Amino acid sequence: MDYIRKNITKVLLLVLILTNVFIWLAVFESKPGKYAQVSFLDVGQGDAILITASNRNQILIDAGRDKKVLRELGKVMPFFDRSIDVLIETHPDADHIGGMPEVVKRYSVANFLEPGVESENSIDDELERRINIKGVESTLARSGQIINLGDGSFLRILFPDRDVSLLETNDASIVAQYFFGDTCFFLTGDSPIKIEEYLVNLYGESLKCDVLKAGHHGSRTSTGDTLLKALDPNIAIVSAGQDNTYGHPHAEVLERLKQADVEILSTIEHGTIHLVSDGKKIWKK
Repeated sequence: MDYIRKNITKVLLLVLILTNVFIWLAVFESKPGKYAQVSFLDVGQGDAILITASNRNQILIDAGRDKKVLRELGKVMPFFDRSIDVLIETHPDADHIGGMPEVVKRYSVANFLEPGVESENSIDDELERRINIKGVESTLARSGQIINLGDGSFLRILFPDRDVSLLETNDASIVAQYFFGDTCFFLTGDSPIKIEEYLVNLYGESLKCDVLKAGHHGSRTSTGDTLLKALDPNIAIVSAGQDNTYGHPHAEVLERLKQADVEILSTIEHGTIHLVSDGKKIWKK
């Protein structure tokens, strides 16, 4: 303490220099680059996926059950970045939108996309209230919509292709593909096998993707053989919580993935999973 008091000017100068270094490192990391990154955030028993394009435009798909998503976003995004270009609610179950009201409160969200189905919880009401307060542009997701991120990458909406207001929430889940160059990520929400099979019949070989986000946290009700055959993925992501009461991921799903020779990466084992694409190949960061 005596040294600090006697050398306060030097100490303050050192702090300023270190602060400046950290700021410039963060700025450098935030500049446009060659790579896109898809981060499957560790939010426990829930889903939250951050797509960061090579030009640093961002899409956040779902936001977990609670405020944990804020902690994980803080780890992935530069500290000075308080904006999200597109926020997507795949469906209004609590483990997908629980953290969204706080995301809308803390971040400047430009666009909000949702399927058009309501849940019995009150979170979607609070989310709608905050979206209205912040003046966020809100749109119903429908098949054929393309969200262009400005670097050549884009998100393609596959489902819903109809009014889903009377469907069960999982059945109404937004299903989408994210493309960067020749690489593809297939993102499912909690969509069940019957919707998977419908999409395979509808889109056929165009569904082929490198990465599959296993539906419904690895539940046996999703990630069926028909979808796996159509996608022929190299990697499957399971977003689930340690010792969750649902038993996710279910053994049947893990066996299906094993039989299809798919590498399984789980947030239970790996925490947040960052997959990086250069437009030609994908690897785990």
